[in-house]
Amino acid sequence: MGTKGQNGRWLGRDQNYDPESRGRSQSPLSFLTFKSLVQLRRTLSTGVVLLDMKEKTLGSIMETLVEELANRKAIDPNNKDGVLNALLQNHSPTQETQPLTAGSEVETFSVAERRDASDNVEASMVLVGALDFLECPAVAFVRLKEAEVLEEAGAAPVRFVLVLIGPSESDIDYHETGRAMAALMADRVFNQTALKAKGDHELTDALADFTDCSVVVPPTEIQSEAMLSPLIGFQKKLLQDRNRPSDPKTNYEHNPQKVSISPLPHHEDPLVRTGVPFGGMMRDIRRRYQHYKSDITDALNPQVLAAVIFIYFAALSPAVTFGGLLADKVDNMMGVPELLISTAVQGVIFCLLSAQPVLVIGFSGPLLVFEEAFYAFCKSQGIEYLVGRVWVGVWLVVIVVVVVAVEGSFLVRFISRFTQEIFSILISLIFIYETFAKLGRVFKAHPLILNYDSLNDTVENPWSPVVVPEQIYDNATGNITTVTKTVMRAYPNTALLSMCLMLGCFAIAYYLRIFKNGTFLPGKLRRLMGDFGVPIAIFLMIMVDINIEDTYTQKLVVPKGLQVSNPKMRGWLINPFGEHKPFPVWMMFGSVVPAMLVFILIFLESQITTLIISKPERKMAKGSGFHFDLLLLVTMGGLSAIFGVPWLSAATVRSVTHANALTVTTKGPKPVIEKVLEQRISGVLVALLVGLSILMEPILKMIPITALFGIFLYMGVTSLSGIQLWDRMLLLLVPKKYHPNEPYATMVKTNRMHLFTVIQMVCLVVLWMVKSSPISLALPFILILTIPLRMLMTGRLFTELEMKCLDADDAKVVLEEEPGVDVYAESQMPL
Repeated sequence: MGTKGQNGRWLGRDQNYDPESRGRSQSPLSFLTFKSLVQLRRTLSTGVVLLDMKEKTLGSIMETLVEELANRKAIDPNNKDGVLNALLQNHSPTQETQPLTAGSEVETFSVAERRDASDNVEASMVLVGALDFLECPAVAFVRLKEAEVLEEAGAAPVRFVLVLIGPSESDIDYHETGRAMAALMADRVFNQTALKAKGDHELTDALADFTDCSVVVPPTEIQSEAMLSPLIGFQKKLLQDRNRPSDPKTNYEHNPQKVSISPLPHHEDPLVRTGVPFGGMMRDIRRRYQHYKSDITDALNPQVLAAVIFIYFAALSPAVTFGGLLADKVDNMMGVPELLISTAVQGVIFCLLSAQPVLVIGFSGPLLVFEEAFYAFCKSQGIEYLVGRVWVGVWLVVIVVVVVAVEGSFLVRFISRFTQEIFSILISLIFIYETFAKLGRVFKAHPLILNYDSLNDTVENPWSPVVVPEQIYDNATGNITTVTKTVMRAYPNTALLSMCLMLGCFAIAYYLRIFKNGTFLPGKLRRLMGDFGVPIAIFLMIMVDINIEDTYTQKLVVPKGLQVSNPKMRGWLINPFGEHKPFPVWMMFGSVVPAMLVFILIFLESQITTLIISKPERKMAKGSGFHFDLLLLVTMGGLSAIFGVPWLSAATVRSVTHANALTVTTKGPKPVIEKVLEQRISGVLVALLVGLSILMEPILKMIPITALFGIFLYMGVTSLSGIQLWDRMLLLLVPKKYHPNEPYATMVKTNRMHLFTVIQMVCLVVLWMVKSSPISLALPFILILTIPLRMLMTGRLFTELEMKCLDADDAKVVLEEEPGVDVYAESQMPL
């Protein structure tokens, strides 16, 4: 083993501090390799973090650190002594490298940082190296409660200790990664953030900020210093954005002699509880409504108009698709008209009043699954479905008022990727299964047989059903009763054409999405075709269906004007005490159970969507409203049940698409987000246009219902992209040498990764069995049980390090301009 000192090299960008001469001198610019930055970010984000350690000597610090590494399975407990001995070798900064043990070498980097405007100096100690008896890399970050003078680090008291060790056969360059760690600790912004951090995520965010502000020079030969001159202005711009005083997280002064930190106050975190009833909701209103004027004026931008046109089609396609499928699930008690009206009215109200108007609300797959289950329950109990929804809506309002009063939105912190991805794949599988199940019913109704009944093509509607008389003989009385039955005939080629329309619609929409991220045609035209892939697919299938006149296909049922889907059975107002028969009193109170299930679904989708939209990387400046938006959304849904229209939730993919369409980025090969046009007008206009689409009844009635099945299949398949659980399920069949370079595959043993995947698959099977059983209404309750299951596994079945790699929320902001990716990859939630 050996040590090498490089003291004072990363003292800062401005000056070096010399404790002996008590003076400062210009320091050379530190340079790092891009690979070292990538390895630094990967290792530190999954490492062991120990904050406010009270140890006072290097020996006790290392003993505690090694013990913690062993407890968290980062190193084999049998190797504790070897690791401790390696870390406690003489680390004098002046000593040269002297290997003492074959295959082992440890380097020490000492970094000094001036803590304030005086000459008080605190140091950071970085130890990196290869230890061949280790199986995998291990990293630890230690912050001492009080800076302590350690002989091994020189005269300056040490505040931080970083350790990176692992086998020499690892792909990590320990020397360069150690230099990157030292440069990280010499960065004033990161150093001050690390000093005040209260948890791992703050360090991870600060590390991401450090790498985002680092400049990479391509592998080009630099002929002279003049070639590097353009980097100066670019780097200054990055640093100005980083140190901008308006940054809600930090406030760094430009004075190089002093760093001023304004820690993020608790009231700035929208999920921190105030302890006052409705305190979170009032805080949301105060934070957002002060920007109401700018929410109007910021819409005076051509980009907003372009976003309106795009998001209109992005919102209309799911509304028509889900409306047609909803009508099929609930025997036409609700359908396209109700969903279009609900989307329009609730959308306008939400955009005018909400704390985060960038969100797009709409119907979704989980709500469709619930409506199907609740309708089946009501039918089995002889209860009126729409009246039951009214009482569910009443209890929804009661539940959301109680939850918002106690600031229950903070519970979203406990919903990890483990639960999100199980739910997402369940919904995706339901979409895919239902598509082929519906196609199977078409084949059953119109089987492929040798001879079909001849059609009378002289009448206006040759596809009309046949009235068949049937005689019933009563053995007791000898009477013969003639009963007429309406029978849908089996039409030739209907099943085959239906299958072609479904698969064709899916294929066109899916491959246009892939085409959008390809390289053929100019980027703007390519993205335009990809963004409107679903409307293009539906339009082409309408054209195919129209041109095949001699084959029957079922069309979307849309009434004229503002009529309801089934005017014989319902109107626009639902009597809460019964439409056609009295509603049972016990169900008025029993509706609290399905109301809780609906609330869980809306809570999950809406709050997680708000989390994604509110990522710091998006640079949203006006804040969000977890509490107020939840109250507004659920209350509107509850009241809408009186009018017999669907309740809505925040739609994840549509909201991310809306935010991306409003994002202003820098020019260049790698766009950087400058700001988001946060305003209310685009959402209002989109909702109004969706509502006016009900006047498109002549066009909507031409849509083959099987084409919508294809869009249903498209939603199920595309929802699988970006889900880590799906990727890991595929890895069960992939040899280890082909596994991706991701932390869950490289930092966790393969058998442990597969065990985690199998547990999630078992949960998925259980949820599918519940969904397919008579207790399908309990599905959200069973889903919630995966949250304590995940907590129970941490520290018992899996170490914290393994859980960080397998269950980390590592989704990043995906820009439309980036080739090869799209917004579906950003969310683990279903459509």
